Amino acid sequence: MPTCRDGCGECGKRHQVICQSFNLAIDPLGEIGKYGAMARTTGILGFLLAVAAFMAAIWVYSLGQSLSALERRGQSDLSLATDSLISELASYRQLAVSLAGEPRIRSRETAPEVLEAELRRVADLSGALDLVLLDREAGYVGSASGIKQPDWADRPFVARAFQGTVGRDLMVSPAFGRRTFLYAVPVFSVSGPVTRVLTILIDLERVEADFRGSRPAVLMTDHAGTIFFSNRSELVLGSRAALIDAFEVDQGAGRLVERGLDNADLWSVSAGRYLPARALHIEKDLPVIGMRAEALVDAAPAFSAAGLQAAVAGIACLLFGAIITFVASQRRTLAEANEVLEQRVAQRTEELSETNVALRAEVVERREAEKALKQTQAALIQSGKLSALGKMSAGISHELNQPLMAIRSFSENAETFLERGDTKAVASNLSRVGDLAHRMGRIINNLRAFARQEPEAVGKVDLVQAIHAAIDLVDARLRKHDVTLDLDVPETPLWVQGGEVRLQQVVLNLVSNAIDAMAESDTRKVHLVARPGPPVVLTIQDTGPGIAEPDKVFEPFYTTKSIGEAEGVGLGLSISYGLVQSFGGNISGRNADDGGAIFEVELNPYEEVVE
Repeated sequence: MPTCRDGCGECGKRHQVICQSFNLAIDPLGEIGKYGAMARTTGILGFLLAVAAFMAAIWVYSLGQSLSALERRGQSDLSLATDSLISELASYRQLAVSLAGEPRIRSRETAPEVLEAELRRVADLSGALDLVLLDREAGYVGSASGIKQPDWADRPFVARAFQGTVGRDLMVSPAFGRRTFLYAVPVFSVSGPVTRVLTILIDLERVEADFRGSRPAVLMTDHAGTIFFSNRSELVLGSRAALIDAFEVDQGAGRLVERGLDNADLWSVSAGRYLPARALHIEKDLPVIGMRAEALVDAAPAFSAAGLQAAVAGIACLLFGAIITFVASQRRTLAEANEVLEQRVAQRTEELSETNVALRAEVVERREAEKALKQTQAALIQSGKLSALGKMSAGISHELNQPLMAIRSFSENAETFLERGDTKAVASNLSRVGDLAHRMGRIINNLRAFARQEPEAVGKVDLVQAIHAAIDLVDARLRKHDVTLDLDVPETPLWVQGGEVRLQQVVLNLVSNAIDAMAESDTRKVHLVARPGPPVVLTIQDTGPGIAEPDKVFEPFYTTKSIGEAEGVGLGLSISYGLVQSFGGNISGRNADDGGAIFEVELNPYEEVVE
C-alpha cells in the first residue's frame, strides 16, 4: 500500500480510499522522481518556445497581409486625391486656354482698363487668384488684381508659353504671400505668332481647404522637393529631402525615420498628433502637373490586427496544450488510482453484500410497518366518521323524529278526511307523507354512505353532490347553533378526482370545525364556495376568532378546544389533510382580513383517460 504525505502508513480509517487513490496527485515527485519532473518541465518550456515561434510567424504573416491590403487602399485613396487635384487644376488650365482665344485678349488695340476689367470678371467668376497678361515686346500688360507682377519673361514656364506650349510652375506669390500653381498659356496673334502670354494664378491654399484633415495624410512636392500641397498644414513648405532626418514646419518640428519590412515602406513618424506615429509610405508621380504625390497611411490598425491574431493563436495553442496536459495528467492519475481502488473493491464488495442482506430485511420490515400504518390510518378515518356521527346523533334523531311525527299527523288527518269523503284533502296529505318519507330516506342514505368503508382508489366524483350530502348531515347542527350557511356552488356537476365518501368527510370536518369555532361569536355565518379550475377550489370561511397558529393547524392532536370537550382531540383537520393529499390535491388554512378563518381545498379536475 502507498504511503500518504501525512505519514499515516496505510492511512487507516481517517484517509481511507481518498488518500490512497490520489496520493500520487498530492506528491508527484515522490512517485515519478526528479528526472521525470525535469523532463516534463523541459517539455513545457519547449512547447512554450514553439508557441512563441508560431505566434511570431502568425504575426509576420498577418502583418504582411494587412499591410498589403492597407497599401492597396492607400493607393486608391491617393489616386482619388491626386485625380481630384489634377481635375481642379485642369479646369483652370482650360479656362486660361479659352480666355487666350478672346479677341480682346489677343488684340494689342484693346484699352488697358477694358482688358483689366475683362480679366477681373473672369477671375471673380472662376475663383482664380489672379490673371496676368504679358507681352513679348511690352512686358507686363495688365492683371485682374491690378498688381504688377515681377518680370517673369525669363522664367522657364513663361518662355515655354512664348514658344507656343502651355507652361506651368509652382511658387509662393510675392504679391499675395500664398502658395500658387501657375499656368502660362500662349496668346496667338491674328497673323499666327505668339505675341502674348496669359498667366493664371491658382490659389493652392483655397484648393487645399477641401482636402484638409482627410485621410490618409497626403503631401505633394515639386521637382526641388518642396512640399507645396498637403492636407496636413504642418507639412506645407517643408523640404522633402529633410523628411528622413528633420524638417521645420510652421507649427513646430517633426521627424520621420524611414525603415522597411519586407516590401512595405514603413515610416516611424514623430511630427505632431495629426500624423500617424507608424505609417505606410506610398508615392506616385504626377507628370501632368509636375509634382510627386506621397501618402502616409496609418499602419497602426495593421499592427493591431496582426498582434490580435497572434495573441488569439497563442492563447488557442496554450489552451489546447493545457487541455492535453490536464487530460494526460488526469489519465495518469486515474490509472494509478484505479489500481489502488481495485484492491479496495473486493474488500468492499463483501461488506456491501452483507449490508445488502441487512437492507433487504429492513425493507421487508418497513413494508410491513407501512401496511400496518395504512390500516391504522384507515381505522382512524373510520373512527373519525363514527365520532362525527355520534356527535350528530342528537340532531339526526331530531331530523328523523320530526318527519315521523308529521307523517303520523298527516295519516290521522287522512283517515278523518277519508271518512268525510274529502278525497282532495286525503290526496294532499298523502303527498306530504311521501315527501317526508323521501326526505327521511335521503338522510338515511347519506348516513349509510358516510359510515361505510370506501376503497382508497381515486375516481370521478361530483363535488357539488358531495357538498350537498355533507350539508344534509350537518344541517341539524347548523340550525341548533343558529349558523347561517351561505352556499355558492354551481348547479351543474363539478367533476373532480377523489373518493365520494372521503370527500364528504372533508367537507363535513371543515364545516363542523367552523360551527365549533363560532360557538362564542355574536355573528355565526359560514360561506362555502366551489369554483371550477383547474384546479377546482373549495373555500370555506367562517366568522369565528380565526386561527391562532396557522402553520400548526394540520398537525395531529393540535386543537384549541377545552380539555375534556367532545371531539377536542385535534384529529379532524389532520385527517382532512391526509384525505386531500391522497386525492393529489392540497388544503391550506389562513386568517381572513376581516376576521375569521378561511380554508381552501384544491382538487384536480377529473380527466377521461383516452386509450
